[in-house]
Amino acid sequence: MTIPNSSPSPSTNISNMSYEQLAAEAGPIRARLDRFRAALGKYFVEKQPLIDLMVVCAVAQEPLLLVGPPGTAKSDLVLKFKDALGLGDGDYFEYMLTRFTEPGEVMGPIDVAKLREGKYIRRSQGKLPTAKLVFLDEIFKSNSAILNALLTVVNERKYYQDGQAVPVELKILFAAANEIPEHAELSALKDRFCIKAACRSVSDDSFINLVDAGLSNQTWKDLGQKPWIEGHANLDDFLKANKYLSMQFGMVGANGERDRTRFFSEPMLLELRRVLRTLVREDNVFISDRKIVKLYRLLRTRAWVMHGGAVEREDLRMLSYLGETRDEIDLLEEKVPKLLGLVT
Repeated sequence: MTIPNSSPSPSTNISNMSYEQLAAEAGPIRARLDRFRAALGKYFVEKQPLIDLMVVCAVAQEPLLLVGPPGTAKSDLVLKFKDALGLGDGDYFEYMLTRFTEPGEVMGPIDVAKLREGKYIRRSQGKLPTAKLVFLDEIFKSNSAILNALLTVVNERKYYQDGQAVPVELKILFAAANEIPEHAELSALKDRFCIKAACRSVSDDSFINLVDAGLSNQTWKDLGQKPWIEGHANLDDFLKANKYLSMQFGMVGANGERDRTRFFSEPMLLELRRVLRTLVREDNVFISDRKIVKLYRLLRTRAWVMHGGAVEREDLRMLSYLGETRDEIDLLEEKVPKLLGLVT
């Protein structure tokens, strides 16, 4: 299979790139991301909205939680996303968590030789701290030791080696759960996942498409083929897009104009506020101050990824993914589009 040379190799020192350099590349990068999400969608049935959401969250570097019963393609979505990005094993880490999972299984085992020297050092190579894309399955089944480590990773992008904070390489975090427990000790971690999306079984209307897709997937697996690796975009494209948008968010013009002046009109801000107030008042949906700031960034990111402009009413559909429980997820998926007048 020939991979099209549509994306530059991931070698640029992105941290040193100026806004002008990023702006010059922004259009081609967005075009590559558009091809990436459209191409990946061809290998799934009724999963394009989730793939679009994964791309938006990956650009924004916000964690995404996929919620659904076994057999609804949660893991397959992440694995094909990883493959399509062209990431090797060293840049990817996945693990299914249980209440018996030890921190060393995720963060790396303790280096016994260093321990004899009185140093508490983890051998983190090949584990979460050194991976750029991480997938944690059944994340809410983990124990308190894992939860504490994950909170530090998600909040501050760091972990501890012998008492010293060390940055992790993490850029994209996807997690999955068959259900969302309502235990109080999980509240902090759940709140870090601003976006929680239902991964549902395919509808009856797509029964034949599901059978055909399933047979194709099994054939590719048996033959060791991965046709979804088409080379449309790589990790650098996502990282450049993130920096480009982050720099825009912080810009203040000569006359005091902020990002929202150009890209988030007053009517859209008022509509955002109205829908959030309605969800809090009528459905008791919890929306923290931190989540509101994250929402702004996510909505702006979606607008740029999907159509390259200012936030539109359709972008506010992301508010459908604010549910904290499975019941809220189901409720909001139906209610938010109605509140926005996006369904008849």
